Formats: sequence, structure tokens, C-alpha cells
Amino acid sequence: MKGIILAAGKGTRLYPITRPVCKPLLPVYDKPMLYYPLNVLMTAGIRDILVIVPPDDMEPFVNLLGDGSALGIHISYVEQKVQRGIADAFLIGADFIGDDSVCLALGDNIFYGPAFRGKLREAMANTEGATIFGYYVHDPRPFGVVEFDKAGKAISIEEKPAHPRSNYIVPGLYFYDNKVVELAKKVQPSQRGELEITSVNNAYLAAGMLRVVPLGDEYSWFDAGNADSLYEAAGAIRAAQRSGRMIGCLEETALRNGWIDADRLLELAGEMNSTRYGQYLTAIAGDLD
Repeated sequence: MKGIILAAGKGTRLYPITRPVCKPLLPVYDKPMLYYPLNVLMTAGIRDILVIVPPDDMEPFVNLLGDGSALGIHISYVEQKVQRGIADAFLIGADFIGDDSVCLALGDNIFYGPAFRGKLREAMANTEGATIFGYYVHDPRPFGVVEFDKAGKAISIEEKPAHPRSNYIVPGLYFYDNKVVELAKKVQPSQRGELEITSVNNAYLAAGMLRVVPLGDEYSWFDAGNADSLYEAAGAIRAAQRSGRMIGCLEETALRNGWIDADRLLELAGEMNSTRYGQYLTAIAGDLD
């Protein structure tokens, strides 16, 4: 399976702070925002990843992550010349996807929670059709709401319904089989001129091939696309990390996946040894001795 991170948004909801800095490169507590969706893909076991970036803004992304080899993965980059919606990621990334299935993560969405690796593997186990997540909220009316049966088969998706049929909303993480590229090619622009991801999901829904993995309230999800949610996400991550476990730690995930060894981890930690992040990595390497 391939992975795509759509990180090409201008971040207009965060102006003026995103005028000089691309939104996915903003800090969310102690890490760049981009670390969190990248860590999700790595936690799922995905090693070949395409990052879609804004036009003329590729250099800072490459400076941050390089080609991924330091983490035992491969990262490539491509620009989204014109913002045409989330589903455009499959057209931009068609050659990258090739004959594989694909997971799409939005660059400003943050997930964490207990045993999240298991939830990701559950989604990947569905090799035919599409799998989305359903995130439980108390008031789903401002979101896209998904209704599904006890077996996890999607029944309906509604955008901002006045009377929601469930309390589960659709966050920015999607798993698709290879048919998604052809389906995306058939999507017509919406009234706001975008290729909507909901149109892709509805195509799978109509075919009876859309499944939902529910995330209860023990999981955390943030769409860090505005100042309030960015602040809330940073505070939640800071609080969660007081337990001693780092969230969104790429190097730790690479180590646990067996993609790097303790010596390499120490090399990476050495570049950041004056920070709590680097000290955390050093401690992990020490535990392996």
C-alpha cells in the first residue's frame, strides 16, 4: 500500500500566521504539524509516501524530511499547482499509486489514542473497496456524518445534517483500493469548484463497498486548520505527553517497525540532544541496551 499526505492547503483560515509559513510546517506543540499524519502512515506500516505540497513551497518540506531514508522509508514530493479539492490527490498521485492500494491522510489532521495501530491494520485488512474512520462526537451537525451498521458497512454519508443519523463524523484519513484513481477521474467539481472526497466515498457507498472503522471517545482527533483547533491540539498533545509517551514521534515508529536500529536512533537523537524530543529518543535507545 502507498501513502499520500495532502499538505497543499494555503491555510487561509490561519492567516496571518500562514502567510510566511505553510500550514503543515507550523508547530503543534513540539513537532511540525506534518509529523502527525506522517506518523499515522508509518504506524500503519506504509513506507512509500508522496507528500503533495503547495506550488513553489517544496524546499522547506524537503529540508524537514528529506527523502525519508533516515527513517527507513521513501518520501517523494509533488506540487498541487491549483487547489482543486481533496480528491485531486488521486489524480496528482496516479502514477505514484500505480497498481497499488492507497491511504490518503490530510496534512492538518491529527490522530492518536490507545492501540491505534490495531485500528489502522483493521482498515488495511479491507483489500476491496474503501475504508474510512468514524470519529465519535457529541454534536456531529457541523461535520460530514456517516451512518453504518453493526458490521461496519456504511449506510449513508450526509454533509452537515440538521438531524444526524449517527454521532460519527468522517475525519481526514481514508483507505482505498486501486479503483479510486478511476473513480476520482469521474468526479465532477462541486458548486465551490472542488473535487470532493465525499463524491469518491459516495461512489464506494453506492457500490456497497464502503466500510467504517469506529473510533470511540478514547481516541483523539483534531483538524488543526484554524487558530482555536491548533491551540487545542497543542494543549492536548502536551497534556498527553506528560504520561511519558511521545505522540507523533517518527523515529520511535521507525524503530518499532524495525526500519532503523538503535545506533541510527542515537544518531538522529544527537542532532536534537538539547530538546526533550531528542532526550526521549536517547532514552528509548538506552532501553534497548
